[in-house]
Amino acid sequence: MTVTIVGSQLGDEGKGALVDRWGGDADVVVRYQGGDNAGHTVVEGGEEYKLSLVPSGAVRGTVGVLGNGCVVNPRTLFSEIDALRERGLDPDVRVARRAHVILPYHRVLDGIEEAGKADDDSGVEVGTTGRGIGPTYEDKAGRRGIRIGDLLDADVLRERLEYAVSHNRAVAEEVYGLDVADSEHAEAFDVDALYDEFGEVGERLAGDGMTVNCSDFLHRRREAGDRILFEGAQGTSIDIDHGNYPFVTSSNPTAGGAVVGSGLGVTTVGAGEVVGIVKAYLSRVGAGPLPTELDGDDREESLADEIREKGGEFGTVTGRPRRIGWLDLPMLRHASRVSGFTGVAINHVDVLADLEELQVCVGYELDGEQFDTVPTTTQRWERCEPVYREFDTWSAVDWDAVAEEGYGALPEETRAYVEFVADEMDAAVYAIGVGPDREETIELSNPFEAADT
Repeated sequence: MTVTIVGSQLGDEGKGALVDRWGGDADVVVRYQGGDNAGHTVVEGGEEYKLSLVPSGAVRGTVGVLGNGCVVNPRTLFSEIDALRERGLDPDVRVARRAHVILPYHRVLDGIEEAGKADDDSGVEVGTTGRGIGPTYEDKAGRRGIRIGDLLDADVLRERLEYAVSHNRAVAEEVYGLDVADSEHAEAFDVDALYDEFGEVGERLAGDGMTVNCSDFLHRRREAGDRILFEGAQGTSIDIDHGNYPFVTSSNPTAGGAVVGSGLGVTTVGAGEVVGIVKAYLSRVGAGPLPTELDGDDREESLADEIREKGGEFGTVTGRPRRIGWLDLPMLRHASRVSGFTGVAINHVDVLADLEELQVCVGYELDGEQFDTVPTTTQRWERCEPVYREFDTWSAVDWDAVAEEGYGALPEETRAYVEFVADEMDAAVYAIGVGPDREETIELSNPFEAADT
């Protein structure tokens, strides 16, 4: 009885709304990778909750777990928990002791590394959020990271900080030329200041009973019959292994990340449902190839502006306007294969209403050849020319009424669009989003019920 939610594109697919909806049928919702760069918006009864770290299920009163595959900024974690409490909620959030901690110097390094790439023609500016995600994963891979469990033992914390700060300060000074002592970032590399702050973090985590051995905790909950929903951050095309490298995040948003990032076995996660969340068009924050981007002429830019405004396409965390493009089927086919989707949910079909035209990329052309999936190298991908199929557009309707009446109330052209996309992904349609609220979703199949059959 597990369901894994995966972004099929570049993030921003509206995963939070589906996690929130199906999270009501779950006992535990687990974020299995990423950090507070992964904004998601949940709307309930007209109330909007913008979260970047706390699992979406917290709004529904389920237990939320930040798995060992996450990197956790305690400042963000406590800020979001406190803000939810101020709005009358009582979030129950647990944090894996094996999860790694984002420290202030990680944010500093993130910023100066991106700035260095921007100034160096040989560097690749990725367009990160600057929240320290990448440098924290670098420390994790380099075996010098500080984990949540380390915050619970003062002696261990001091020892780990002495080593990690020394290394990262040397990187800041010798590689990037930052004069740490005379900069505004001096405290970010001050062992004593960090020890005091994060020692208090450990005390709060322990005092509130928030830390868990994630694998054991989830195993026991499952043995007790609990339903578990895994929530991936970002999307497939920015997966560090399966995305358009190097314009990627530093973890695995694909379904395999749920296994590694939670400690539940592949036979457990794989026996459940894996639902790919699809936005009915494309959006992206940051750099990297986007073959279907609407930026070629005034007409395309006008279409992009219309979709951006109607869809509220601005980053939850950063507020940056997102780049806009037509739906890209090679990207979706790749996502479905990598994660093994059993079903899909297609969101934001309401945003495409009343457009003058509607295109879908069904393949690529490169050097006289045609491809139906994403090339393995970014260099080839950015040279691809999209091959389009035109679809009939649909007019705006009373989307609330459509959501209440069900699938048959959708415009015929919308149904044709949705069914074509799902067929190309070789997966059943589980839900269609016609607005941001939980109730503005047409549910054809509940994945927990599908998992039980």
